[in-house]
Amino acid sequence: MALAGLRVLDLADEKASFCSKLLGDMGAEVIKVEPPRGDPSRWIGPFWRGAPHPEQSLSFWYNNTSKLGITLNLESKPGQEIFRRLSERIDVIVETSPPGYLESLGLGYDGLSQINPSLIMVSVTGFGQSGPYREYNSCDLVASAMGGQMYVCGASDTPPLKPYGQQSYYAASLFAAIGVLLALRERKHSGRGQHIDVSLQEAVAATLEHVMVRYFHEGMVSKRQGSRYWNGSFCLLPCKDGYIALSIHIQWQTLVEWLDSEGMASDLTGEEWQKEEYRIQHLDHILEILGHWTRTHTTAELLEPGQLMHFPWAPVASPEKVANSPQLKARDFFVSLAHPEAKARFIYPGAPYRFSRSPWNIQRRAPLIGEHNTRVYHQELGFSQEKLNELSSRNVI
Repeated sequence: MALAGLRVLDLADEKASFCSKLLGDMGAEVIKVEPPRGDPSRWIGPFWRGAPHPEQSLSFWYNNTSKLGITLNLESKPGQEIFRRLSERIDVIVETSPPGYLESLGLGYDGLSQINPSLIMVSVTGFGQSGPYREYNSCDLVASAMGGQMYVCGASDTPPLKPYGQQSYYAASLFAAIGVLLALRERKHSGRGQHIDVSLQEAVAATLEHVMVRYFHEGMVSKRQGSRYWNGSFCLLPCKDGYIALSIHIQWQTLVEWLDSEGMASDLTGEEWQKEEYRIQHLDHILEILGHWTRTHTTAELLEPGQLMHFPWAPVASPEKVANSPQLKARDFFVSLAHPEAKARFIYPGAPYRFSRSPWNIQRRAPLIGEHNTRVYHQELGFSQEKLNELSSRNVI
């Protein structure tokens, strides 16, 4: 596997657990470090308020595949010493603590790099390790708002809209994983590791496509467009059985001829509509006519002939449609993974990339709390069972 031999300590919560998952799925040995009671992101609902049967988080299961799991109380002196010993033996630490927290425990990058000069640490936080907002609390909602993403999402006549899912966490995790790979490449030449500082706000601002580029170069403040693409080249329209994404200006004459053959082109056959500038100015009228037309068809009735005519059209797929996509099935995208303790198998999304020579696979399901304590502390650090029992009784592990 591509990253076989790489060793990673994972202190991350949901802000960067996808980063360490990617490294683990590519072959790295990732050891997830949780407090003795487990990572709070394991559960949905009020676990820390004493719920007797907390619900397991499926997101936690997905974001922590291919990892080993240990428990360790970093706020205890023995726990800090154990962590230093582990840090001597690994290549990468992924962490999401507030800026300054690990330093306050004597576990910051500067201190750990003294005992392991080749160590690479990646820190994913709301606003980064510096700047006036470095100590602000953050989450995906805050990152989406303060990174500019929320402002351009939604319809023109509604307030800003939060995009679905934790997009800032996944963007930051991807940047963090790329940063780790680049730091590993640089380490081959210098022999030294480095600290990688990733900001959720910056991850969002860096992935706004045209928004900031147009602002700096044209002074243009992008507006919410709802179901339309920012420049009016694509839109979403209703069909009999769902929605379809249509291109408007590509092969305009062919599109109009198709509508006209069904008697639904209205006035779009006029000469003035041949000019793209005129079409952009009267886009609402075009969408009204196209909407009447798409409502008379299913998505398949438009997709198949549209693709034959080289229109880049696509139906808006529900989760059920994605799960049953013949394309994804043909490429074996979804992976079935055994959960022996549940006596069941669960299906997960698979690899976002394919290597011709380096096999990828999810190595194991997410670890149970402290599942690999014995493997790591006994087999690697040489702790006796009596020592493990003592550490457990003192809430160190």
